[in-house]
Amino acid sequence: MSLIGKLVRLRPFEPEEADTVWRWHNDPDVTRWLEESYPEPLAAIRKRWADRPANCFQRTVFGIETRAESRLIGVVVLRDATPEHGRAELDIYIGEKDCWNGGYGTDAMRVMCRYGFDFMRLHAIELSVVDENERARHVYRKVGFVEEGRLREAFRRDGRWHDVYVMSLLEGELVDG
Repeated sequence: MSLIGKLVRLRPFEPEEADTVWRWHNDPDVTRWLEESYPEPLAAIRKRWADRPANCFQRTVFGIETRAESRLIGVVVLRDATPEHGRAELDIYIGEKDCWNGGYGTDAMRVMCRYGFDFMRLHAIELSVVDENERARHVYRKVGFVEEGRLREAFRRDGRWHDVYVMSLLEGELVDG
């Protein structure tokens, strides 16, 4: 099974990489459209990262690493997978801002979706995206995701409510680049 794309390699996280994730989670540009969580000390993240369970069908977390430099640049997750329904939710973000426009997110999406369909035998992969996050919506459409619905005023940021689009990709709809 290959978790290698044209630009990225997906791989499990190492415990010592908690510091990098903590840095990303404390950058307001990176977390702009992510679900907010309460601030967490670095020591707590290190412990949680070290104690994290192994990847399994219900939750698979990979670091996104550049192929050229073997540099960790982001996170991609398939979660809440159910074999009975053949569905899972996808979360992704690129934490290194200098990699935001290099095609890494698109490549990582394709690799993770291929993994979900081929290895996990999923039928559908779903995600949610804030209406104003046009960069992400563009990537998702480019990979083949389609908008299925809209949750009105479901996300609050900067004192304003935003709509959230629910998107999905069915097995066989993945657009390779």
